[in-house]
Amino acid sequence: MRGREERAVEVFDEFVSMLGQMQSGGRIEGMDVALLDPHGGDLGGFFMVHGTEAQCAALTDDDEFRRAVIDATLIVENFGVVPAVTGEGVGREMAMYSEAIRKVGHGAHALAGAHDGG
Repeated sequence: MRGREERAVEVFDEFVSMLGQMQSGGRIEGMDVALLDPHGGDLGGFFMVHGTEAQCAALTDDDEFRRAVIDATLIVENFGVVPAVTGEGVGREMAMYSEAIRKVGHGAHALAGAHDGG
């Protein structure tokens, strides 16, 4: 948020430190930080936290993580935590997606457009 840049840098550093400690303590497997070039969109960067399903799920109940998220939401516009899958998890997700498509059946896209004025 404009006018809170100094606090934003502090919150960023706190996130890096917290996730580094979580990695050292075995609570996550690792993390990557991505800073995006200006592109006209809302996303300026992100942290990609790597871990097992159990490790990642545990973050939502972790008080330290939740406090850091609350701090960030007060400083960073459009801040969010979005679960994601990578690696082998993508195959599993795509299999579920393909199964759902088969349930909807052929031509479902035409039906979907009928509900939103199209």
